[in-house]
Amino acid sequence: MKPIRKPTTLDLLLLMLTGMTWAAAFIAIKIAVPETGPLWLAAIRVGVGTLVLLPYVLWRGIVLPHDRRSWTLIIAMALLNVVIPFFLISWAELTIDAGVTSILMGTGPFAALVGSHFFTSDDRINAAKLTAVLLGFSGVIVIIGADALTGIGEGDVLAQLAAVGGSLCYVAAGLLIRRIEMPPVRLAFLALSIGTAVLVTVALAVDGPVQTIPSNEALGALLFLGVFPTGLAYILRFHLIRTVGYSTFAYSVNLIPVFGVMLGVIILDEPLRPQVLIALALIVAGLFIARAGSTGQAATKSATKSTL
Repeated sequence: MKPIRKPTTLDLLLLMLTGMTWAAAFIAIKIAVPETGPLWLAAIRVGVGTLVLLPYVLWRGIVLPHDRRSWTLIIAMALLNVVIPFFLISWAELTIDAGVTSILMGTGPFAALVGSHFFTSDDRINAAKLTAVLLGFSGVIVIIGADALTGIGEGDVLAQLAAVGGSLCYVAAGLLIRRIEMPPVRLAFLALSIGTAVLVTVALAVDGPVQTIPSNEALGALLFLGVFPTGLAYILRFHLIRTVGYSTFAYSVNLIPVFGVMLGVIILDEPLRPQVLIALALIVAGLFIARAGSTGQAATKSATKSTL
């Protein structure tokens, strides 16, 4: 397992870019899932993401593991990082509010902090990281509103548990990623390929073939989901987890509701509330505190220097 390094300013910008991309994903899921259902949405999303990465992988060459341990780790990571959370989150969004979903997903950094402490040797809990997690979660509460907390435990409890389950799957997968020695783009391609095979098989077995072509709006949402939050954002995810550690990367989850509201301002011309700026300030402050408290090695190379 390669040691992590202290996050650079560029790393923090990439974390924010990932958060923004995933914020847009939740909007796209809301648009598409009523027409496709959660299984086919996940299958199509992952299939498009695989096709996005295919030209690069064909150009650089496909890298396959040569031992049983590596295959086991990659298959487990694909299930926990792609198959299970994509289905659970899509299914949850059929019935619960986006605000409640954001808060439940915001528990992920807490789990990442604990998991990284016990399952890695260079990504341990310290006061700065704990402060960063608390600031980030406070930002989520500010942007969503404390009233959203009252929605937890009410309504569709199974859907809420599904959202938490998806978040925990991401945490477990993030801890596995650092144990897999493979360039990020090709690792992402392999994970998405395995995910596509599993999800298409399950979707055909459970829901049968797609009966009707989705609307143009839903098709656009599916294409966006496959290209950006799945194909391109997963490259950033794998790269950042391996270089700055999963506990640091997990803070990007708290940016999702902030950027979700900001996208509403930009795309839907919704009013910009002061809470958005306060939440963003809290979360960004948390990111910089996490950077200061990182125990990883100092960066010796640019964050974009390729191991891709």
